[in-house]
Amino acid sequence: MKYTVQLGDTIAKVAYKFKVRPFDLLLFNPHIYSDQSYLSPGQDIHIPQITMEQSLNDNDVQLKTEFGQADLEKKIPDFKKQGIRVEIIGYSVMNKPLYALAIGSGKKEIFYSAGWHANEWHTSKFITQYIEELALYQQQGFSWHGYDIEKILREVTLYVVPLVNPDGVDLVLQGIYDEHPYSKEVLNINKGMTRFEHWSSNIRGVDLNHQWPAGWEIEAKESPQQPWSRHYSGKAPLTEPEAKAVYQFTKQHSFAYVFAFHSQGQVIYWGYRGMEPSESKGMVERLSLVSSYTPVHTADSDGGYKDWFIQETGRPGFTIEVGVGTNPLPIHAYGEIWSNNCLLALEGLVL
Repeated sequence: MKYTVQLGDTIAKVAYKFKVRPFDLLLFNPHIYSDQSYLSPGQDIHIPQITMEQSLNDNDVQLKTEFGQADLEKKIPDFKKQGIRVEIIGYSVMNKPLYALAIGSGKKEIFYSAGWHANEWHTSKFITQYIEELALYQQQGFSWHGYDIEKILREVTLYVVPLVNPDGVDLVLQGIYDEHPYSKEVLNINKGMTRFEHWSSNIRGVDLNHQWPAGWEIEAKESPQQPWSRHYSGKAPLTEPEAKAVYQFTKQHSFAYVFAFHSQGQVIYWGYRGMEPSESKGMVERLSLVSSYTPVHTADSDGGYKDWFIQETGRPGFTIEVGVGTNPLPIHAYGEIWSNNCLLALEGLVL
């Protein structure tokens, strides 16, 4: 059968959707060079009629596909059925909604965020599955790895922004195509190259975790001076709509502490220029014990969301760096990310 590629599609996603192997798609579509090739929206591909000897269960999708804005939006009706509250806190450069999810009814407010960098989509996949599982255990009234979820969520309200940088993530997953509204600008930033695995900025070439008014001038001086695939701090703090949305959302709430999920290194950064409160050290030690990640006081950098939160509020903030390797981590790395961070995210509710 013929299939027309949709926004957000990758070879792995299409293969999973039709219960075939990526290898089968390559055999029946000789114009696709490899399983790392981009699929452009509107492109027609042929789907072989093959019966898999072993059916794929629902959990297989976690280990077989990437995760982007389209995947998040497909889940929103199910979120609402599960009792997860959904709101739009702003829009990206390309006018994609930035979603915030909330679960729990407690007075203590906690904030988890992910998908800051374009080639770190594993963090968005993780935090999305985590809140889905959390809602399931709350509904069933079961403990999860020894944590009494129903009780915890009577005392805590967890807010989650699973995908801060949807334009960038979609660029990494699907590349540039003729109809892309920022194709000229992106190709100029990328010096004409049409691969984007290295891209971590938003679609305008601004690093969303260098956008924060906490030593911004220091970080900007030491980083690229023009739009770039990574590390460019922008012309000033908080110029980008994605950063502004998280800023306004944070100001509207009184978060006891925040987690920002990134990837590389399997470490937890917990301080900023000595401004962090004394309890941060004990908190990060607990997070380290349940994740095997190494506590590191500072990343020796400025301008990050966690840095700004600590400076602004005097409350704890943590940057969790998942995974080891080169971004974007391979799809199969997700199993390790889940196993190392599931308990960390649960412990984060009871710090």
